[in-house]
Amino acid sequence: MKIAVLGSGGWGTALAILLLENGNEVTLWSYTEEESARLQSSRENPLLPEVTLPEGLRFSTDLSCVSSCDLVVMATPSFAVRNTSRQVRPLLKPDTILVSVSKGIEKDSSLRLSQVIREETGGDFPVVVLSGPSHAEEVARHVPTACVAACEDCALAERVQDVFLNERFRVYSSTDVVGVELGAALKNVMALCAGCCAGMGYGDNTKAMLMTRGLAEMARLGVALGADRETFAGLTGMGDLIVTCTSLNSRNNRAGILIGKGVPIQEAIAQIGAVVEGYFAVDSARTLAQKVGVEMPITEAAYRILYQGAEIRTVISELMQRKKRHETEERWA
Repeated sequence: MKIAVLGSGGWGTALAILLLENGNEVTLWSYTEEESARLQSSRENPLLPEVTLPEGLRFSTDLSCVSSCDLVVMATPSFAVRNTSRQVRPLLKPDTILVSVSKGIEKDSSLRLSQVIREETGGDFPVVVLSGPSHAEEVARHVPTACVAACEDCALAERVQDVFLNERFRVYSSTDVVGVELGAALKNVMALCAGCCAGMGYGDNTKAMLMTRGLAEMARLGVALGADRETFAGLTGMGDLIVTCTSLNSRNNRAGILIGKGVPIQEAIAQIGAVVEGYFAVDSARTLAQKVGVEMPITEAAYRILYQGAEIRTVISELMQRKKRHETEERWA
């Protein structure tokens, strides 16, 4: 199969390697000539330490590389998905499958990224979402990993499942696109919060509390938007939440740690050196929650800290002193 991967960050590059090793003809597209030339000459991506880019991998900065592809992987940062989708639409051949692997919610529209892709491509091409607990660094180093391919059309989800599946990258199929995408985006919010707590010196009890109640928030919003609650107990919900909140490979977690230590927010994000999707997802998730009338106290607390300058310890104290609740009664937060 002929495949183009649009976006040469860590995740895009790791998936390009995987797809090439699965026997496909793969082109890795970069936004800048400088980036593409550096990858081609060094055969390394700085975001994937100690990983050599295979000789068979092709490189390009010309979006026309998608023109004869059977499958195109959309791996740009969330803020670039709309523009990239718009540009590739006239270049795609009929029936090209688009696979969205970016995680986030579009800032201004609060749309899931598959919705953005469909909007910009006119709904003329099938879109499948691939997500799960998958640090790019580990996938590139052949560490056993599992993800989910989701599409309303089960046959298409299974087709993408077959393309990515191998002995080190297990893929499950799902028809719950809403749940899979929201889990991918919202866990970044919780990872930022978990990092903040770690940076402040809080321990495992706090992290466990935050992750568990954060998962409840994620599921609550997902169900309100049409997702299956069970999806949030799976790889793209609980699984992705665990890996993102507990690993220093997570940019969101590391940014949160810096903020918790007192580093100014924008400086902390700049120090990470790559996109911190959780920062944007906080705003979008809060907007979605307000639209559907869902209470998300952790997300609201994160918004107050990141966008309104609230003092972290004060916000945490207020969260701990909220009105008492029954843990599993969903009409309570």
